[in-house]
Amino acid sequence: MERTLVLVKPDGVQRRQVGEIISRLEKRGLQLLGMKLLQPSSSLAEKHYESLQDRPFYPSLIAFLTSGPVVAMVWGGPGAVEAVRQSLGATDPLKAAPGTIRGDLGLHIQMNLAHGSDSPQTAEREVALWFSPGELVSWKAADEEWVAGR
Repeated sequence: MERTLVLVKPDGVQRRQVGEIISRLEKRGLQLLGMKLLQPSSSLAEKHYESLQDRPFYPSLIAFLTSGPVVAMVWGGPGAVEAVRQSLGATDPLKAAPGTIRGDLGLHIQMNLAHGSDSPQTAEREVALWFSPGELVSWKAADEEWVAGR
């Protein structure tokens, strides 16, 4: 099962969109494997976005991610990285397709509600950065064979 990191950014938490984002990912068929609410430190934000440190928007990105609480989640499933990215939509909400999280709920390129890992390799690094192995669980859905008694 592929895993990926999803962060509901400070604007998503402040706008009370956490439940909507979780609901859409669950309806997509993904499995929630870990979740926590935290205020990211500058150190964590810098490690998370280290690949963007040479970009002119890097300082404002760090300031934004650390400006309020974030809901960090790990989702799993076949093709989880791409499934989450499709569900989120384009980074710029004004260019995101209707029906996507950003397309339906977002307005600003930086305050675009959520982050999703961009590749399986990045997801592996990001999951390890935000979660310890003991914070992740494995479980079966009620409609899976061993639970339904089939």
